Amino acid sequence: MTTKVHVSTSATGSDHVARPWAGPAALAAAGVLFLVYPALRPGGDAVPSTTAAAFADWRWPIAHLAGVVGFALVAAGLLALRDRLAGTPGRRLAGWALGTWATGTALVLPYYGAEAFSLHALGAHVPDTATLLALTDAVRMGSVQMTVFGVGLVLLAVGGVLAAVAAARSGVLPRWSGVVFALGFALYLPQFWFPMELRVVHGALVAVGCIVLAVALQRSRLAR
Repeated sequence: MTTKVHVSTSATGSDHVARPWAGPAALAAAGVLFLVYPALRPGGDAVPSTTAAAFADWRWPIAHLAGVVGFALVAAGLLALRDRLAGTPGRRLAGWALGTWATGTALVLPYYGAEAFSLHALGAHVPDTATLLALTDAVRMGSVQMTVFGVGLVLLAVGGVLAAVAAARSGVLPRWSGVVFALGFALYLPQFWFPMELRVVHGALVAVGCIVLAVALQRSRLAR
């Protein structure tokens, strides 16, 4: 007597194989969100007289949450990149890129949460400008949070560069496909000192980098 056993793709936990478009789609969506973040974010917090209004604006938490989701979606995209590069010279570096990116994301998200929710609440409920600015500095500029945030952003930059090098060495993706992606995230830390207009330009750069890498990844899958 012979028993046939059928194992579905979903039962093996290989949904990412059954849906090869998911990783590229996550990268492309992340790119859009990284542009939405600075474009939607109110810029009035740089001026004391308009800081409260900027923080209290409904766009403030939404813009920061766009960035939060963007970081998470890039991790999904890098997972797909790692899987696509299996058996190529870029596979090991792609794995390092994913791990570095995931660690960096875990370190930056608490700061984004404080920006999105704590500062939004302060803007809505603290009418005195001097008190608001003092509390804002306490939220943003403490040594612990600045160190964690800074290290996280450096790790994101390293992860972006590793992903670009992995793509270049893979032999299955165009050598240049990760260059703009790496540049965008290498500039993520210094762009916080840019005026808002340039921050929007930087968001567009990151969007282009994510979308270019997503398209290259999808085309390489279709060519298999």
